Amino acid sequence: MEANDTKNKMDELDEQIVELIKQKMNMSREMIEEQKEKQSFDTSESDKQKKLLEIMEQTDENLRNYVYMMYSFIADVSHTYERSLLHPSSALVEKISKAIENTQKEFPSYGIVACQGVEGAFSQHACEKIFEIPNIMYFNHFEGVFSAIDKGLCQYGVLPVENSTAGSVNAIYDLMMKYHFCIVKSIRLKVDHCLLAPKGVDLNNIKEIVTHEQAIGQCSDFIKELGDVKVTPFENTAAAAKYVTQSGRKDIAAIASHDCASLYGLEVIEENIQNSEHNYTRFICISKKLEIYPGADRTSIMMTIGHKPGALYKILSRFYALGINLVKLESRPIPNRDFEFMFYFDIETSVYSQRFTQLICELNEMSEQFSYLGSYLELV
Repeated sequence: MEANDTKNKMDELDEQIVELIKQKMNMSREMIEEQKEKQSFDTSESDKQKKLLEIMEQTDENLRNYVYMMYSFIADVSHTYERSLLHPSSALVEKISKAIENTQKEFPSYGIVACQGVEGAFSQHACEKIFEIPNIMYFNHFEGVFSAIDKGLCQYGVLPVENSTAGSVNAIYDLMMKYHFCIVKSIRLKVDHCLLAPKGVDLNNIKEIVTHEQAIGQCSDFIKELGDVKVTPFENTAAAAKYVTQSGRKDIAAIASHDCASLYGLEVIEENIQNSEHNYTRFICISKKLEIYPGADRTSIMMTIGHKPGALYKILSRFYALGINLVKLESRPIPNRDFEFMFYFDIETSVYSQRFTQLICELNEMSEQFSYLGSYLELV
């Protein structure tokens, strides 16, 4: 058989496969309709698993793995389709729809907002970009922000989640497992770092630098060039600048924003010391109440899945099948559960689209534990 004939035959087979899959889906729909009439529902996968084992026994060993993957995927899609026919909506989808309906059409310009750090922190800058007139309450630690939202002390909280240079803020993702909250907005903020020191201090006299651990990673190249200088992590860049002022020392400096120099009476020794000129930190704005504002096209979810081969693949295949862009995937160990992980996903799709509804329904069914964190608009 010539190459063109082989290709034509393969194209015919592809068409037959598609037609057979369509027939299978139509038969699934007819079966579900019959079950609905009889009020007798069975979507178990036990029979499908037995059938798969029979097929595997009859398949050439060299092709067995490929046939297994293909059949498993088709069976899984068929099962999902059957579940969607039985349950076209869900309590979660209805909750989301109600939040869209009940949320005011404009994001509030004022709010009592929790931020970690002290005046001059980058979280404050992000807060002032999100709200026109924020009433900011500062907390020493990230958990204080989550707790303030949880207890109703503040309407909103602003927290950093990732940086384009240093990566994810792991402490935030770990706290997400502990508190109930909703993301209502996010922003990407350009971050420029400066080396600040008391007036009259020369760069050569600096023996110690204090700053947040994220800033250490973002300015690692500059720090290496300084040579034998002690680097001390601090809870916040602005708090580090404040500490340098209060210490009275002439051999210490802080890595912080330019604004902190004037706020705490320091001099800018070096400007723009971050590794990259394109240094951005992404902040989320959280609330206790689910609020979904017009234009929401980004969604965050977290889930646990079964610890078995292909479990994560089945989740990821849903994004591909529905044409939904996955922009963030993060995993964090679950406390007190050895080598088990919580997965975090950020996806790009309109909250009003049918594929969004379908994805939420499917992932909720497929995961062991599922948390919808919110749909929102990201400011750039």
